[in-house]
Amino acid sequence: WLKCFGAPRVRNPQSVDSMAGDGDVKPKAPSKPRIDAIDGCRFALVLPIVVAHFARFSTSNERLLKILTQENVLVGGFFVISGYVAAYTSTKLGERAADEKKLARPELFFWQKVMGYYPLHFVSTLAFTPMFVWVERQFKTPWTTTAFRGFLSFSMLQAWFPKEAEIWNQPTWFLSALTFSNLTMPAILPRVAELSKVGLRKLFYALTAVSVLQKMSYSETARFHAHNISTKRQQHPLIWNLTRFHPFWALIEMTMGIVECREVMLDTPEDKKKPRTNPIVWFAAAYGTLLLRLNSKLDFNDGIVRSTMFVPLYTKFLTAVHRDCVSDNPSTITKFFGSKTM
Repeated sequence: WLKCFGAPRVRNPQSVDSMAGDGDVKPKAPSKPRIDAIDGCRFALVLPIVVAHFARFSTSNERLLKILTQENVLVGGFFVISGYVAAYTSTKLGERAADEKKLARPELFFWQKVMGYYPLHFVSTLAFTPMFVWVERQFKTPWTTTAFRGFLSFSMLQAWFPKEAEIWNQPTWFLSALTFSNLTMPAILPRVAELSKVGLRKLFYALTAVSVLQKMSYSETARFHAHNISTKRQQHPLIWNLTRFHPFWALIEMTMGIVECREVMLDTPEDKKKPRTNPIVWFAAAYGTLLLRLNSKLDFNDGIVRSTMFVPLYTKFLTAVHRDCVSDNPSTITKFFGSKTM
């Protein structure tokens, strides 16, 4: 279905064997510069998310809670970055093609991605299993249910089960959703890489529309506004869980990251000469959406803010940082996120 967003794959003229001078010698493919600033951007997501997990136990100030407890908005940025990095490392610069060597063995590609985080997940889950089991016993949970929850946690399948996903080690639902997305990457990356810039734009709009539609579905069932959601019981919690961390919606956001990265990777010399917007503008716009909670009429629920405002603006920020990072004179914010400290 991705084909409807762009023309069929065409061979880049530069990939054809040179017929002049050097005979059959192929031109050297352009090398990819490092974009450390993209990895540095993770800190600006990690810090407020960590704070959010403890804020509810640290203050009773409702205005602070409204601002500090928006981890379900910010986590969308993680999936976008994951897709962005996957596209940059696994597709060709300046060509509408994937890196065949990276994706030749899909099972190896998936295994390498998962092993980047599973060992630590396994060790930490194993270390705290006695505590999790002890808590289950305090609530007289049947052993079969306890065993099932343990299986979901160790196998990273918990995000598929909205009632069980947060029983053992709550934040690891992210790894569960990410694992499914990584499983699909060998199939998705080559198809997205075939698209032209026009096709990429169409695909991005389509993905955004699907994401927003799902968030509107939740909002119509529950509520459109947050209304002190950080200090009161969540309405329809199972539907909310399906909305915020179901693996399919994580895949949508990860694909959006792939699309935006590919658009930058297809920049022509003429594109690179165009005036650029300072990344700090998009950074301020994206994070500024978190302040909407302070207005009683604009405090939309996290799902709406995430899909209609934060994720689209955050992808603009990433592309601006990317272009700025490979320019001759990067801006201050790009240098900051690309520093060794970050």
